[in-house]
Amino acid sequence: MAQLELRKYEAIGNDFLIVVDWHRTGRFDAEFAVALCERHRGVGADGLIRLSAPGRGGAARLDLLNADGSSAPTSGNGLRCAVLCCRDEGLVDGDRFVVETAAGDVPASLSAGTGKAPVVRVALGAVRVEARATSPVRRRRAFAVDVGNPHLVLLGADLTDVDLAVLGPVLDGGVPGGQNVELVAARAGSDELSLVVWERGAGLTLACGSGSAAAAAAAHLAGLVGGSVVVHNPGGDLVVELNSTPAGLEATLVGSAARVARVVVDTASLPGKRGRVA
Repeated sequence: MAQLELRKYEAIGNDFLIVVDWHRTGRFDAEFAVALCERHRGVGADGLIRLSAPGRGGAARLDLLNADGSSAPTSGNGLRCAVLCCRDEGLVDGDRFVVETAAGDVPASLSAGTGKAPVVRVALGAVRVEARATSPVRRRRAFAVDVGNPHLVLLGADLTDVDLAVLGPVLDGGVPGGQNVELVAARAGSDELSLVVWERGAGLTLACGSGSAAAAAAAHLAGLVGGSVVVHNPGGDLVVELNSTPAGLEATLVGSAARVARVVVDTASLPGKRGRVA
């Protein structure tokens, strides 16, 4: 019987399956990710992460496939889950290290939280924000934001005027390769905002780390928030720390993450091609 051992982690409701495949000999493809992430016939998750040997001097390399099998260069909450997994699995020494991703190298650190869940901090690096001249939604300002992955931030006064379950897939599919869509409510001077998110490759999720950074950066450019922003996701709160540098705006994402389970999957029972497993 072909078996695969997975770890399941969540970061304020954004959940990921993680396979440790140090030499990248196991199966890691779109069809496999879809089967594992399916919530009724699979294990269920927003994405599948592979942790493997680094190639640029970091502690580990992260590769990510979304729940629909599409590839993503990075994920804020996925990174935070992977950082905690690295420590739990003994892949790193200490609580400060670098995780390599397709979007670049990410410095990360772990610390004890006030509750049971540890706090994971990841430096997402440069955030590029561009205000759009027109918006697809009335009475909302639109921003194109790059946090290593693409986002469309729709900034307004509340979250009640748009059904993102309907509009999200339209805006996601409206650009080549897709984009994450954040519906954001922010009030001037509060240094906090609320959002709901449609994630490309996953749909409506309880949280989005890179989306929180994108939303905070857009609200910062609009003059609504300062350099430290509390972002209320449906699944919980994150803190985005923004730092202005000569090269532009940089973001650090801070919040809790937790291990949910260790799962052994009978891969022969999954649909799709058969292949070697880790």
